[in-house]
Amino acid sequence: MEFYNAAGIKSIGSRLRMLTSRITDDAAQIYNLYNIEMQPKWFPVFYALSEGNEKTITGIAHEIGHSHPSVSKIISEMSKAGLVEKKDNSDGRRSMVGLSEKGLSYKEKIQDQYTDVEDAIKNLNTQAANDLWKAIEEWEFMLGQKTLLRRVIEQKKKRESSAVRITAFKPEHASAFRKLNEQWISSYFKMEEADHRSLDNPQEYILDKGGHILVALLNNEVVGVCALIVMNDGEHDFELAKMAVAPSAQGKSIGWLLGQAALDKAATLGATKIYLESNTILKPAINLYYKLGFQKIAGHPTPYERCNIQMAADINRYQSKTGI
Repeated sequence: MEFYNAAGIKSIGSRLRMLTSRITDDAAQIYNLYNIEMQPKWFPVFYALSEGNEKTITGIAHEIGHSHPSVSKIISEMSKAGLVEKKDNSDGRRSMVGLSEKGLSYKEKIQDQYTDVEDAIKNLNTQAANDLWKAIEEWEFMLGQKTLLRRVIEQKKKRESSAVRITAFKPEHASAFRKLNEQWISSYFKMEEADHRSLDNPQEYILDKGGHILVALLNNEVVGVCALIVMNDGEHDFELAKMAVAPSAQGKSIGWLLGQAALDKAATLGATKIYLESNTILKPAINLYYKLGFQKIAGHPTPYERCNIQMAADINRYQSKTGI
């Protein structure tokens, strides 16, 4: 076990496969001990059929949590061994299988094996510090709520986003600010006059009017931008606009970090309400805005043809939600 002690919990898959192999090898010998000609992998199908009437392959697969092809293959193997057989079905539309005469004889014969195996496992559990069966149930439940893949993706994003630095706009960031925004806008829509005004001269159009531009840096490279543009509608303090993330840096929660930084910046400036415009085909962006606390509104005049959704966020609610 030195390898697994050295490799640690990241080798859990390999270690579980080794444990499964050990138990499966023992199981094969246990069947021989009770003179039952059956492979360990057949057990779920055999047990499902022994506990009820004939069933469809689809029904068995659903019951035991296996794939249809897997169950179909096991049924074929068990049929060759004489343990299962096809059954007549009155409507003739579904293929039913059930235990053969030999299989039914095993149903009675295997009861002593069941008793001894259960007692052996209970005895093993009394000697162990942890109940493996209960631990498996707990893991299955938690992985059912969120897969290991999903959990690893979240950790990957967390690690990668920790290397991202949010900074204030500098003149040398102007070309990246324009490029990143032109890139995403042109991918879905067309550049409009309002785009050219803010991207061609962010200093005059955004910064000199009291607005702010935030820049996300990864390894000193600009990978994301967004702006807070001062609004004069008497209701909203800023518009969250021109948020863009480099395609090569997507999946690192950069949009989330920029959005949080923008709302935090607005809060420090005494803002109470933030406005934004978007389009519903940009589903990841819309989901991000909802996550940041924005809600759909209507009726605000817009200079953009592509805008089909308007949203606003209450800074006080955002502060309460995030604890800042």
